[in-house]
Amino acid sequence: MVKKLGLKLKEQKGFTLIELLAVIVILGIIAAIAIPAIGNVISKSKDKSMAQDGVQVINAAKMYVANNPDVIAPDATSGTSEELTKAQLDEYLDKSKASTYTVIVTKSDASSGKFSYKLSGGHPAITTVTDIDGDDATASEQELVNKAQ
Repeated sequence: MVKKLGLKLKEQKGFTLIELLAVIVILGIIAAIAIPAIGNVISKSKDKSMAQDGVQVINAAKMYVANNPDVIAPDATSGTSEELTKAQLDEYLDKSKASTYTVIVTKSDASSGKFSYKLSGGHPAITTVTDIDGDDATASEQELVNKAQ
């Protein structure tokens, strides 16, 4: 009887303590690599989301200017600018993450009627973009588009 019991114990298959520890160590190494990488992806996606929100605000400003052509007089010279507030643009935005901001609309070419747009006034997207134009307090449309991609 004791002999049969000894044979049964030898036939049992299972993992040794060393094998289990090796698996736990490997899982720990994988977790140590993956967790910072995932955190970096989340941070980048938040920055892109803020930049995209800024692009939407500028698009709302474009619609506002198109619907209200008297914002900047048609006979205004190049360099003439106007500030549009959040209250003015709320009608053209579905939802914005920022609570306060302004958009500076500047007539860039008097003959063609082209405008340039810059986001300012504390919008979070301003801090996420790389400053191209040398003005840290504003974010141009191009800066926001570059960051959102």
